[in-house]
Amino acid sequence: MKKPDNAFFSRVLMMGNEAAAEAAIRAGCQCYFGYPITPQNELTAYMAKHMPERGRVFIQAESELAAINMVFGASVAGVRAMTSSSSPGISLKQEGISYLAGAQLPAVIINVQRGGPGLGSIDPSQGDYFQATKGGGHGDYHIIVLAPASVQEMHDMTVEAFRLADHYRIPVMILADGRVGQMMEPIRLHEDPPPPVPPKPWALTGAKGRPPQYIRSLFVEEGALEKHNYELQDCYRQIAAAETKAEETETGDCEWLIAAWGTCARISKGVVRKARAQGIKVGLVRPITLWPFPHEHLARLAHQVKALLVVEMNCGQMLEDVRLAVNGAAPVHFSGYPGGRIPTETDVLNALTALAHSQGR
Repeated sequence: MKKPDNAFFSRVLMMGNEAAAEAAIRAGCQCYFGYPITPQNELTAYMAKHMPERGRVFIQAESELAAINMVFGASVAGVRAMTSSSSPGISLKQEGISYLAGAQLPAVIINVQRGGPGLGSIDPSQGDYFQATKGGGHGDYHIIVLAPASVQEMHDMTVEAFRLADHYRIPVMILADGRVGQMMEPIRLHEDPPPPVPPKPWALTGAKGRPPQYIRSLFVEEGALEKHNYELQDCYRQIAAAETKAEETETGDCEWLIAAWGTCARISKGVVRKARAQGIKVGLVRPITLWPFPHEHLARLAHQVKALLVVEMNCGQMLEDVRLAVNGAAPVHFSGYPGGRIPTETDVLNALTALAHSQGR
């Protein structure tokens, strides 16, 4: 997500939720539909204030179900639309997300995760990985899932999400944990005007001067749904080939490897520095796209390390994708924190040190 060398920036102090909201406005979001829930309320409040000021549409819907279906309607009309919520609210949106995917409609969805299952807590969590990456609704579909680890990335990934959504005609989710949404950091806001929204000849803007067309996710003709699903899978393969992203830290000579995303990856970077100071050659792989998942990064590194440690704020969700990627090439261990507690560098370092000693460092 490198910025052009001649781009103009302003530097401001912002909360992650607000940074995502401002980025959406700057990316050309015309319609925001949402419903309040902690810990993403600052995003909704920011849009409530600033969207009408800029002549855009803000609606606080009567429910999460209403909000996602409003996104569907706006996207059908060809405008950039988004919604945001937190874990249980995203659960309510799953049917609408499946409809968006089935109808090949672009949309941006932000999930600032809280603890679960059920109402859980308002503390940060990474418990929605399965829901986001495995398709929380029905049917054979995927959405692109981006995982920010900083306020700057909340901003940058939101802009990127709109580009990806329009380019591939697919819903894109920003999967942030509550810590990233709530914390404040200095960030750079891009001041140049956003690139124009690409033409959308498929949009339903009235049939005057052209043949009528339609958008649907219902296919009842013999063989039509099978054909449609194969076309969706072709699109997903294109996305996986072109858009899979991961960040590697100190992996060139590593003998041990941490895999983590979001806040846990941010913490693990500090662990890498401290562990290397103690003579433990550890590296870090941080998936930036949770779907498509960076299997090749992990598969390649698994052949050079003694073991991997997956760190998540859940009971082991990305862990399953790491094991699939590694495919038995190295042992995979887990350090999980499912109750809303954010691990410290000491927590992760202790888990890594214990692993290194148990494997005969």
